[in-house]
Amino acid sequence: MLKTGIKAPDFTLKDKEGHDISLHDFVGKKVVLYFYAKDNTAGCTLQAQRYSDLYKEITDLNAVIIGISKDTSSSHSKFALKYHLSFILLSDPERKVLSLYDVLKEKQMYGKTVIATVRTTYLLDEKGFIIDARENVKPKDDAFEVLSTLKTLSSTRVS
Repeated sequence: MLKTGIKAPDFTLKDKEGHDISLHDFVGKKVVLYFYAKDNTAGCTLQAQRYSDLYKEITDLNAVIIGISKDTSSSHSKFALKYHLSFILLSDPERKVLSLYDVLKEKQMYGKTVIATVRTTYLLDEKGFIIDARENVKPKDDAFEVLSTLKTLSSTRVS
């Protein structure tokens, strides 16, 4: 997992419509960058739905939400349509950004060792620095914890 205080590595990936989206496009906004394993799986769907439920509250705090997995743009498009997801989903089938952000780890699945995505969330400030990093986040709690952190950051800047 990448550490807080460092500049988040820039990247460009395809969104659910096949358009190129770069991290540097969001300078001036906070970025919720969450990595998940697979569209349409129970935990990943729950996590996405929570982010969708809190979308307005999060974006009202000058933040964008970006979910990244190894799924294709087409898979993301169907996933977003099925669950009415209004935030950005990016496709990393070559797993380059997943590797860059250190979210690929060895896991035991069905008695075999595999390399899989560890559910990880990074919160970036307006200049692209990592201000919060969480590994093995719980799908049902992640979006709420991010919102709480954003509210805390917002209230400390006002004071």
